[in-house]
Amino acid sequence: MDRAQLLLVGLPLFLFCSDIFSLFAPAPSKPAAPHHYHHRHPDSQPLIQPRHTPLEFPTQKTSGIGYGNTVSIDFCSSCSYSLFICLRFGRGTAVTMKNMLESQFPGINVILANYPPPLPKRLLSKVVPVVQFGVIGVIMGGEHIFPRLGLAAPPQWYYSMRANRFGNMASTWLLGNFVQSFLQNSGAFEVHCNGELAFSKLKENRFPGEIELKELVARRIVNSRLII
Repeated sequence: MDRAQLLLVGLPLFLFCSDIFSLFAPAPSKPAAPHHYHHRHPDSQPLIQPRHTPLEFPTQKTSGIGYGNTVSIDFCSSCSYSLFICLRFGRGTAVTMKNMLESQFPGINVILANYPPPLPKRLLSKVVPVVQFGVIGVIMGGEHIFPRLGLAAPPQWYYSMRANRFGNMASTWLLGNFVQSFLQNSGAFEVHCNGELAFSKLKENRFPGEIELKELVARRIVNSRLII
């Protein structure tokens, strides 16, 4: 087996093992609070500490230009294998916009949430792993599977896949992961301000700019104050 076949076999196995470990890994335990033991000498007298009256500070009133307003950003965060698309244009953009809005409108409440894909795509994404394991199972044990299905001998295409089974298994795994990430990708970046749609990537087919989103949110905030 050459290096290319080792790479094609090792990469999907590494991805599969990492998914299994992250799924069944236990939650990290909280560090125990350190115990302080005070040794008291029999000859020592108890120390009398003076009482200090707590200082009372005037309570700071919650204020800010964005106080009482809520902005929700619904974006695609389900593409687990297309890391560049998800982190650069999905989660990364949402976090950047959240920080920008919180700095420009102090007191505003910005909520980040996942925008799920349509129901047919979600159902198809659940079928992809079944097809993956089915194809890999046929490649590995087709000689015992086809006779149980009533075929005296496996078809000709099975022997061609069996001849390069490691490459076909790796290709099946990588292609299935790509199709699954495509089906789980909603491509959404929807911004709502006080329940009103401010920007929709599904309609505009692009991401908003920071200045553009700031002006849209400011306009919604001004309109909500005028209505009140």
